[in-house]
Amino acid sequence: MKSSKLIEMYKDGNIIIPIYIFKKYKELNINLNEFIFLMYLCGKGNKIVFDPARFSNELNISLEEVMESVSNLSDKNLLKVDVIKNDKQIMDEVIDLDDFYSKLSLVTMDDMNNTKEDDNSNVFETIEKEFGRTLSPMEYEIIKAWIENGISDELITEALKEATFNGVSNLRYIDKILYEWGKDGVKTKADVEKRQLKRSKKIQKEEENKDLDLEIMDWDWFDDEE
Repeated sequence: MKSSKLIEMYKDGNIIIPIYIFKKYKELNINLNEFIFLMYLCGKGNKIVFDPARFSNELNISLEEVMESVSNLSDKNLLKVDVIKNDKQIMDEVIDLDDFYSKLSLVTMDDMNNTKEDDNSNVFETIEKEFGRTLSPMEYEIIKAWIENGISDELITEALKEATFNGVSNLRYIDKILYEWGKDGVKTKADVEKRQLKRSKKIQKEEENKDLDLEIMDWDWFDDEE
């Protein structure tokens, strides 16, 4: 997700910010009072008329505390006070939160990248490469569920190879393979190879028995009696 798009989503109110910021506000280098003040401002939009007396009254804090929060957040590049013309062509002081949203988007994107690394991204990349396309969100969740259920990267990769060998490129087929392997106690690549060897021997034996049956059927019993 591009940073600019993420910023617009925050501004439009499409993402609920407070709970996330509550968990991450220390990464923004702000204290709890500054967090509360920022959340108050966020609820009023992006360009907020700078009215310290109103802020003081609505937050039930002193003017000194309001000005201290504004000063601290400005020093930390999380807000700025601009002078713009309003609809009546009168100059107004407004609080601009663009810097805050930009910083927030960077923190969020770092979280997304770290999550992907923690979620065994090699498995996702391997499957995407084999499928020749990007995984859908639903497919991503299916693979994540395999991992959370203790299925190793190695086993998922082997199931992917099995599906590809059979000419199938979808996760439902791979999920079925993993389910069958789970029932048979297959947990590692070595287990897969043993299972395949056992299956090959079984097929070979069935072929030998089939050939023997054909020989018996083709035998000329009358000529043999003579």
